[in-house]
Amino acid sequence: MEASLQWLDDPTVFRVNQLSAHSDHQFFKNQEELEAGQSSYVQSLNGTWDFAFAENPQVRPVNFWEVDADRSDFTTIEVPSEIELQNFAQINYINTLNPWSGKVYRRPAYSLGDDYEAAGSFSEGIDNTVGAYVRKFDLPIDWQGLDVHVMFEGVERAMYVWLNGHFIGYAEDSFTPSEFDLTPYLQNKNNVLAVEVFKHSTASWLEDQDMFRFSGIFRDVSLLALPASHVVDLKVDAPYDPANQQGQLGLALQLTNDADQVQVTLADPDGEPILETSLTANDQWQLPLHDLGTVQAWDNQQPVLYQLTLTVIKDGEVQEVIPQVVGFRQVMINEQAVLMLNGHRLVINGVNRHEWNCHRGRAIMYEDMLADLQTFHENNINAVRTCHYPDQLAWYDLCDRHGIYMMAENNLESHGTWQKMGAIEPSDNVPGSLPQWHDVVIDRARSNYELLKNHPAILFWSLGNESYAGDNIADMNAFYKEHDPSRLVHYEGVCHTPEYRDRISDFESWMYLPPTKVAEYLANNPDKPFIECEYMHSMGNSVGGLGSYNDLIDQYPQYCGGFIWDFIDQAIEVTDPVTGQKSMRYGGDFDDRHADYEFAGDGIMFANRQPKPAIQEVKYYYGLH
Repeated sequence: MEASLQWLDDPTVFRVNQLSAHSDHQFFKNQEELEAGQSSYVQSLNGTWDFAFAENPQVRPVNFWEVDADRSDFTTIEVPSEIELQNFAQINYINTLNPWSGKVYRRPAYSLGDDYEAAGSFSEGIDNTVGAYVRKFDLPIDWQGLDVHVMFEGVERAMYVWLNGHFIGYAEDSFTPSEFDLTPYLQNKNNVLAVEVFKHSTASWLEDQDMFRFSGIFRDVSLLALPASHVVDLKVDAPYDPANQQGQLGLALQLTNDADQVQVTLADPDGEPILETSLTANDQWQLPLHDLGTVQAWDNQQPVLYQLTLTVIKDGEVQEVIPQVVGFRQVMINEQAVLMLNGHRLVINGVNRHEWNCHRGRAIMYEDMLADLQTFHENNINAVRTCHYPDQLAWYDLCDRHGIYMMAENNLESHGTWQKMGAIEPSDNVPGSLPQWHDVVIDRARSNYELLKNHPAILFWSLGNESYAGDNIADMNAFYKEHDPSRLVHYEGVCHTPEYRDRISDFESWMYLPPTKVAEYLANNPDKPFIECEYMHSMGNSVGGLGSYNDLIDQYPQYCGGFIWDFIDQAIEVTDPVTGQKSMRYGGDFDDRHADYEFAGDGIMFANRQPKPAIQEVKYYYGLH
């Protein structure tokens, strides 16, 4: 297959040869590697890559991916990083508009009719910057003969991949991993991996988030070697009955090749085994729900985790060892429309959190995550909404371990197609109910679910942010209900299209609704609990008035609390050329336009992770419930 630049213009093409999404479990060669925390089946490709930047597709280096291509004019770039923060491209921040609004005329493909294909919209776009990446690598000796995949954890916004001159695949969806099989074209030595990254494609219509608009390979890149028998997907079911404090465990595995057996051990928090069994192909690699008796429940105050270990054996030899934490909890809405966790009313004291580092943009570090969790604990924050995309995989593991309730959001925001200069005008809205945009948003829901399904911290799936509503988002809701009845589904944008209310969202949700209006809903025999997916917009020294919302918790059991907008400023620290002092810069400070200036400075933390005065208000009121 040959790569086509026209895929950038076509919403029906969003993955080519990209492997299906699957659980994010780790796998190790043996128990010793597991205990050391380092898998010999994983090789990082982070570091220095050869790189060339182009202002648009017309001037990009063509055929740079060929093994013997002349790349003498290439420079280098660090991976992971943002292209714009490496001084290759214009830094730009924008909120509701699209980056090209007022500069380049575009409308989403098929939004003006079935014959409107928007050909050339991005493949010939004069504003569509391109990054060409090349990295050479050798295979470890003990990998030779094994299947090998490459995993890109995050690439903005559309990517083409080649290995040793052969086209491997294409992917969009910037914030979920893209995995490709390299095996057919691998060499033991001198492999040439090439990646072409375009800042814009039809995915740009769906990723119109309120943030700095970056591009490039901004998360980890890894090679994965698959043992002869490998668990490619793992699904854990861990129902919990709060009435008798008892739990069950069920498993469903998918293997690349049959093994002799998979040994299963579940240990309690003290490390004592409470279940030991094995699965075979005759079991179809499934463990039906197994009664465990009394278990300890997982919650914010006591994030109790049990340790599941799977050991895959073929021909008498261990092929891999897989660790997976298990948390037992039950989340539901009762007959009185009250949100319940483990049989008790749940109050969300949450924040919205962009991934942000004032020097690295969204290419954040593990240390940033640990610092954020410390701030959560110090200020009575018990929940986080992953606004407005899936986060780095490590964040979900940390929230499991720290007892942080998660609203796991899809990578979907399209307010630029229906919210125009403050008015609701959905004439070219996507995804809406357009059939050509259906599969791409269902795929985003599927990827979010399959990747993260085993994390006890996730209580709610979110269908995205500010994308209006229509049949396509209703079908996303139906996907989650079909595949995961153990969790609840949230979507705020249905408030604009009440005709979809019965098909979308388990919650009533309306951003920044005044407390008096929330009370009017709650006092009128509500059929859905009310959750604040965004409230208390924290610009300047704000969040004064949080007490008015907090009062609703005591007055109305159907009130869930919510997620403050937001946790951390999006600003970039620079050295001021006049004063020589460090300063934070926002939208419009980089000679960019369409910026809403300091509108992204609405966190309860400064961009350098120093607390703002407003956080004192948060700590006080969040500490009351």
